[in-house]
Amino acid sequence: MGSIDIDAVDADALRAKIAKQATSPAHEARLLCRHNLLTNTSGAAPGFLQANLLVLPSKYAGHFRDLCLRNPVSCPLLGVTSPGDPHTVSPAGCIKSPDFDLRTDFPKYRVYKGGKFVGSRTNLLDVWTPDHVGFLIGCSFSFEDALTAAGLQPRHQITGSVVSMFRSNIPVLPAGVFSGAKCIVSMRPYRPEDLERVRDVTRPFLSTHGEPVAWGYDGAKEIGIEDVTKPDFGEPQVFEEGEVPVFWACGVTPQMVVESAGDKVEGLVFAHEPGHMLVTDWTTGDLEKLRSGVGGS
Repeated sequence: MGSIDIDAVDADALRAKIAKQATSPAHEARLLCRHNLLTNTSGAAPGFLQANLLVLPSKYAGHFRDLCLRNPVSCPLLGVTSPGDPHTVSPAGCIKSPDFDLRTDFPKYRVYKGGKFVGSRTNLLDVWTPDHVGFLIGCSFSFEDALTAAGLQPRHQITGSVVSMFRSNIPVLPAGVFSGAKCIVSMRPYRPEDLERVRDVTRPFLSTHGEPVAWGYDGAKEIGIEDVTKPDFGEPQVFEEGEVPVFWACGVTPQMVVESAGDKVEGLVFAHEPGHMLVTDWTTGDLEKLRSGVGGS
């Protein structure tokens, strides 16, 4: 799809043009993100897997890949690019449309330097270099369609908010320059009597974090979370009477890995803004292929 001057086109007309030109619901979602017409991607393109992002200078790519393989629950590896190529992800099943760009197709990006967050931006076009390598990490948004189909729709979808995410005390196993990080977890409220069904529904999604890692208020304290109304990322969730917090590993964890590495990582590092994911062309039917394709879960 060619470049469109969004200021010169009515947003509704642009959406209509994108819908006409898109080759699939996933492609349409990416184009909407590219033109800043979609931000929180939860619920977008049902049936298609969503992904988190980390982009590193190539000298650290092997270290990060090893970290993913050692931490398959928090960092399930879906795909990797070659240095400098934002259009091709291996395994290639991620991209069935020729119109794909890791620099533009997330709604929003975060930039890190020396392990510190230095700003957000809507694309990476002028900062991506021939040396950058992109990693796609599984996202829990991918199993939310299955939860909804089971009558367990996540609260943040109902309220139109961004899922709550918290820093936990769960350690990330180190690799190379990356050490000392702790996992991020996402949280969704559910009734205790629904917990077994929630676990059963999400357990098969091993490439996108799988079943919960903790639940209940005691479980929250065990993983270092004292107040479930004050997330570190995303937005607070509405709890109905009798509901308890349920926590999943989260693909924001790689950003904590970069923060912990600090100035051991030279150059710019890029990630997605929490809650602002990439909608891939992979479907739930591709989960087993993903597990064997890159060894990420």
